[in-house]
Amino acid sequence: MENRKRALGRGLEQLFNSENLDFENFEKQIYETTPKNEIIEINLDEIRPNPHQPRKVFNEDSLNELASSIKENGVFQPIIVKKSIKGYDLVAGERRFRASKLAGLTTIPAIIRDFSEEQMIEIALLENLQRENLNAIEEALAYKSMIEKLNLTQEELSAKVSKSRSHITNILGLLRLPEEIQNMIINNELTMGHARVLSKLEDENKMLEYARMIKENKLPVRETEEITNNEARKNKIKKHTNDNNEFKYVEDLLRDKLDTKIKVKDNKVIISFTNVADLNRILEILNVKE
Repeated sequence: MENRKRALGRGLEQLFNSENLDFENFEKQIYETTPKNEIIEINLDEIRPNPHQPRKVFNEDSLNELASSIKENGVFQPIIVKKSIKGYDLVAGERRFRASKLAGLTTIPAIIRDFSEEQMIEIALLENLQRENLNAIEEALAYKSMIEKLNLTQEELSAKVSKSRSHITNILGLLRLPEEIQNMIINNELTMGHARVLSKLEDENKMLEYARMIKENKLPVRETEEITNNEARKNKIKKHTNDNNEFKYVEDLLRDKLDTKIKVKDNKVIISFTNVADLNRILEILNVKE
């Protein structure tokens, strides 16, 4: 632990030990407390992207813009790396790292710090969450990873990433959607609003049918809600009709004979009675003797 404190600095230790980790503050503190002679040029080929990076899709236009800026002005802010067995693991600054490669650079300014695997997971997620670069599915997978690898409850995760508990629950719910719909979200063909509406449907085939309809017709969320609500109402009416009509004649016959409430459901006949005397009356009608 003492080595860890020396490697990170007391301020960073406090940041990681707090309930909430703010990425901007974390990065700022590293840059402000690092002497210039500790910012070194590292060969890009020696750097491996953070294995816990939740972002899988990088906007090519945005990266090309950053690459053009780097060609003209250089890398404005050093990346942060961790020494590994072979070279370095990237901790923060993946867009700068990728754009520098696109710009044709061979080296990049970097600050070396030591981090645990748990801290690498937190940093990778928070860099993207707090800079709003993750799509909803990547965000969901990142939350799932933090919950599993850091052994967090949803409540603890909520505090750590400064998101509401309901937001965490809703985002994680997207992982129950069919893969085709998840890919539509990743490719910006469906919004988070569309996904939340679809996730309320019980029939997976209906989910896919409506998702394709939304994509093809570019339906707004409000219209999607109206369509799925109508579907839900129809299913409710259909279920209600089936429940009441299929064995209604049996219920009517028994109700007339036993003079009590009868329900036929799930291959069972349910006979209601009000008290022991009423039960004995029904048993007598049915000619059931003790």
